[in-house]
Amino acid sequence: MNRYYYRKSISKFLTDTTNEIIGILSIYSEFPPEQTQINSWIQQIEILKKVLNNYRGEIYFEFSIPRMGRRIDAVLIIKNVIFVLEFKVGEKIYHLSAVEQVWDYSLDLKNFHEPSHKPLIAPILIATDATNEPTLISITNHNDNVLFPIKSNVNLLGEIIRKVLDFSSGENIETESWANGRYSPTPTIIEAAMSLYNSHSVEDIARNDASAKNLQTTCNTISKIIENAKKDKFKAIVFVTGVPGAGKTLVGLDLATKHMDKENRTTSVFLSGNAPLVSVLREALTRDKVKREKEKGNKIKKGKVFSEVKVFIQNVHNFRDEYLIDEGIPVDHVAIFDEAQRAWNKTQTVNFMNRKKKIPNFDFSEPEFLISCLNRHQDWAVIVCLVGGGQEIHTGEAGIGEWIESLNRSFKEWRIFISSKLTDSEYTAGDSLKLIEKSVKVIKKDELHLSVSMRSFRAENVSLLVKNILDMDVDKSIENLNLLKDKYPILLTRDLNKAKNWLRSKARGSERYGNVVSSQAIRLKPLAIDVRSPTDPIHWFLGSKEDVRSSYYLEDVATEFQVQGLELDWSCVTWDGDFRYSQSGWETYSFVGEKWNKIKKPERKQYLKNAYRVLLTRARQGMIIVVPNGDVNDHTRKPEYYDATYNYLRKVGFAII
Repeated sequence: MNRYYYRKSISKFLTDTTNEIIGILSIYSEFPPEQTQINSWIQQIEILKKVLNNYRGEIYFEFSIPRMGRRIDAVLIIKNVIFVLEFKVGEKIYHLSAVEQVWDYSLDLKNFHEPSHKPLIAPILIATDATNEPTLISITNHNDNVLFPIKSNVNLLGEIIRKVLDFSSGENIETESWANGRYSPTPTIIEAAMSLYNSHSVEDIARNDASAKNLQTTCNTISKIIENAKKDKFKAIVFVTGVPGAGKTLVGLDLATKHMDKENRTTSVFLSGNAPLVSVLREALTRDKVKREKEKGNKIKKGKVFSEVKVFIQNVHNFRDEYLIDEGIPVDHVAIFDEAQRAWNKTQTVNFMNRKKKIPNFDFSEPEFLISCLNRHQDWAVIVCLVGGGQEIHTGEAGIGEWIESLNRSFKEWRIFISSKLTDSEYTAGDSLKLIEKSVKVIKKDELHLSVSMRSFRAENVSLLVKNILDMDVDKSIENLNLLKDKYPILLTRDLNKAKNWLRSKARGSERYGNVVSSQAIRLKPLAIDVRSPTDPIHWFLGSKEDVRSSYYLEDVATEFQVQGLELDWSCVTWDGDFRYSQSGWETYSFVGEKWNKIKKPERKQYLKNAYRVLLTRARQGMIIVVPNGDVNDHTRKPEYYDATYNYLRKVGFAII
């Protein structure tokens, strides 16, 4: 992808004719530009020629932001300032969406473009036909040198540039270094899916800095296994492990897009049992595709696009049900299973088949049946299992051990590629792995483990801190909190309203924030949090700030089931009495009828602990934890149900508001 369509010194830009500039823009455009786009470029060029006469620096048109799959209209580098310009030609109103757009571009540069980390960045929205508004130049409370978006019309633009330059200080930007600087983005999974589906690569949209595990290495390793399986005609299963937020789903989406064939009939399919994740990704990809086609002037029906997307991303249960009916060979030679450890064990699967599908003689676990479907191929097949540690949150989720046992029991000819970390206790492979470890068909590859969380680009060890907290290791918790607290704020409060105000104050542009709670948090109802009221994850994750169903409104909450695999920029975790700190270990409860009942089954206790692990690892930039005060007059919300947890988290060292 070209970083920009046009780059010149301002002095050269002023001497280039408009036709020459349009010619260059058209040559480098990814698609033949429509006349409306050409007309917009002409006006932008003429406006900037009028206001840049007295300045030296560089100008860029159509500067790429791969993470967002968009391009900035124009970027100016003058002295020590990066001006990010978004033009709305012919517009009379400064729409909120346009303000957020130019702010998002600026934040993307600040966070992910290395030479933009320190300089002042000025986002300017130019609605060409709008009336004059007072010019306010101020830095946000993040103190990272990004100004609040400035609203301008044609008449004010020159004055605004001058005022920003007067406001700024520091060394001049070296333009050559800036233009060629490293861009290391960390996309959300929704952004990543859209970019990959639009033929971008992992290199375009993912971090590649030395401090993060190179996702491309993992992708290349698996692609090589797939190529060898196809060439040498063998069947293989690949286990990819990783900490929460390390990019396992990104790896899976990358593989699925790479192995789609030209007729839109896939040789690979991305499967997930996570229904909210599937729904949100499908809807996001569909909306994005429709929007892009309309921008090109193409008429396209949403239903047609959605049908295409459904082939690419499928619910694993629908895939399973299809091949219960159809005993033929699958279209797909490659199946990627996201969160493979959540596949159902034999008991859960057999019970479901008896009750729901009326199949009385079904005798497989879900992993064994899914492997059997791909095993129908006579020549080759590859299954890629993406494995999260400590992510089982629902009854009947088998962990990775069932996949291993199925292979050992029924598919001994399959080659098994495992991460060297699959033996760790959190991946629950357990004794099953010992049965096959000495087999010649088992190949260990370090490249199949993703060790660094990429979800938070501000602090990579958030997942480790959460593990320390849940393991009740206070010393390590304090140590890891000290490593990240200056980059990744985590606050503690007992006041939900304070938490909501903090979220609103921290989020900029379209950064998404929301309130997440445990599905067992039944007694947050007095705080207007009702986990039994269903939340639609599509509206919650994709809705705008004007949509009362969206996460932004902070009215509907999402549970671990709705947020697993997805993420927010800023989160509020509201903690109920279902998971309580005690000196002897975490106490787990479920609320039934009118009282809390203690959970005693080890697997259910682990599910609840994992639920809080999921909730506490959703935020990319920071979070606030709310532990309510309780109520002495309510026997279901006694202060002692909450105080010990609050005091424990306070001891770890979280800042209090």
